[in-house]
Amino acid sequence: MLFRNKTVFFRDFKFIINENVYEPAEDSFLFAEKLDVKVGDRVLDMGTGCGLLGVLSAERAIEVVGVDINPHALHCAEKNAELNNVINGVSFIQGDLFGPLKETKKFDLILFNAPYLPENENISLSWIERAWVGGSNGRSVIDAFLSKVANHLSKTGRLLLLQSTLSDVNRTLFRLAEYSLAAKIIAEVRIPFFETIVLIEATFNSIS
Repeated sequence: MLFRNKTVFFRDFKFIINENVYEPAEDSFLFAEKLDVKVGDRVLDMGTGCGLLGVLSAERAIEVVGVDINPHALHCAEKNAELNNVINGVSFIQGDLFGPLKETKKFDLILFNAPYLPENENISLSWIERAWVGGSNGRSVIDAFLSKVANHLSKTGRLLLLQSTLSDVNRTLFRLAEYSLAAKIIAEVRIPFFETIVLIEATFNSIS
């Protein structure tokens, strides 16, 4: 079967997007614009998709690990890392959230453009639909991610999580506080007549 590809540009970077992989949109570009990777960071790009954030991170990071449940996304991300000459600094792993990582593995920066749309997850989903379907309240993937993220974040590390107001942003802030993570909204974009996309930054409380 032949798959159709699209080409997407961000700054000087070029990305080839397979039809089974989420195409970067307003949420992706908001995230990319606010991405701040420090030299020497170890970065986890959860739900890497086409590898946009992972490729951008590889310019400054010492290590970038991209995880995705979608095998088409991993193939696409690897090709885009090669295309943008950062393949030596990144690795891609198939799996469900933190499942494929060692429990002791920690990162200085964890990125996640989460599936956040409230849709029924009990139906048979295509690979690409898994990129946005977040269960009946939009929170099934987000909550599963939040339950483990503190275990993989270094004590001076940062989390950047993108979600929609359709999936209860205040609930996310509350959950992060439960795990001793101080969180704030650092960017947002309004999708007319639909939702607001917000980018949340979280770090461990200094007193913890």
